[in-house]
Amino acid sequence: MRIYTRTGDTGETGLIGGQRVPKDDPRVEAYGTVDELNAAIGVARGYLHDQPELDALLERIQNELFDIGAELASPPERAAQFQSLEEPHIAALEQAIDRFEDELPPLRQFILPGGTHAAAYLHLARTVCRRAERQVVRLSHSSTVNAAIIRYLNRLSDLLFVMARVANHRAGVEDVKWGEPGWRRKRAPSQEETP
Repeated sequence: MRIYTRTGDTGETGLIGGQRVPKDDPRVEAYGTVDELNAAIGVARGYLHDQPELDALLERIQNELFDIGAELASPPERAAQFQSLEEPHIAALEQAIDRFEDELPPLRQFILPGGTHAAAYLHLARTVCRRAERQVVRLSHSSTVNAAIIRYLNRLSDLLFVMARVANHRAGVEDVKWGEPGWRRKRAPSQEETP
């Protein structure tokens, strides 16, 4: 089977069920960004070989995101057959957040995304998750959307933030707090300092 079909060469794509829509349709933007989030999490997992607990949780989340993508890729009249996300999925994310926060020092100021490779990519996944959430909210203004998806993505971004901190903490790497010396200039760089 060939990977290319040429059916999208005119700028349209097919939803589940065959309906054709433009590739910049809000529904395509929503499930496309969820797919991007899934890929970002996949990159983060590549740096979590020494953290089987985090890796296993992210694998489960990737499967759930695939289910969400299928639901979003369906027109509203067909979406119910793919709807698998329920409140227990959201509760599981909250339980993981609470469990991980118990091992972290309290956070009293903003931190810069970064640290270990795993943490940096978890932060990147968090920002993609926020964008996916915005895209799904935008879609909900013009079409019926399972409200649990929005709650799930909102909670998932929180979990990814906490997991990034956990990845740093377990590696013995401190989070870099926003505004610490050396990270924020009080003046603009001179022309000589500009690369």
